[in-house]
Amino acid sequence: MTGRIHPQWPNCLNVRDLGGLPTSDGRQISAGALIRSDNLTRLTEAGVKAVREAFVSRIVDVRSPQECAAYPSPFTNDPIHHNMPLSKPGDTYDPTLSIDQDYIVMLDRNPDLLAAAVGAIADAPPGGVVVHCHAGKDRAGNVVALALSLAGVGAESVAADYAILDDRMRNHFDEQLALINDPTERSQLAESFTARPETMLAVLKHLDDRYGGVEPYLRLGGLSDNQVNALKARLVPS
Repeated sequence: MTGRIHPQWPNCLNVRDLGGLPTSDGRQISAGALIRSDNLTRLTEAGVKAVREAFVSRIVDVRSPQECAAYPSPFTNDPIHHNMPLSKPGDTYDPTLSIDQDYIVMLDRNPDLLAAAVGAIADAPPGGVVVHCHAGKDRAGNVVALALSLAGVGAESVAADYAILDDRMRNHFDEQLALINDPTERSQLAESFTARPETMLAVLKHLDDRYGGVEPYLRLGGLSDNQVNALKARLVPS
């Protein structure tokens, strides 16, 4: 994975082309097919131009409507922008949960929303698809992990890609932590910023144990046969 070339979108900190990740049958994810990112709100004018030059045909923004209103994407009024939140009104958040437990609650609670987000990748017009949330770690990280797993990328490679964020966002996270005076609150926030491989491995194991794998989970959420096939064909060249 060290040889992968990632897009340079000014002011975005966690933009990664998933192209080059290996599948279990010896192939690779196609370059430019799926890109994960942090919040596109930060993009400069040059950054917006770079996104368009990357032949992006769809942006799957999995932030909440409230986040989108507070931090609007420069693509908000563009047909390529699709806001697909992964939670419903009334969903609760338990701060005592570990990161993997929090992910598992999200996945178990709303398989329809996760399947819809993956389906939006599968159904996109020809071109690249960008998936992002705020930092590009939690919500976007789970959608990307589901899509990569469905395309045949092994759990270890999916988890290793998830963990890259720790290096790419570290300076930004340190700046955020420096603003917190309470040591307990700072410690809790620091933990929430981590992206460890074992976190994603635990999530994928849960999907195996409870649903029989990623594909059965997504089908339970409503992903169709055509979408499964389209996603695989989109991300992995035949």
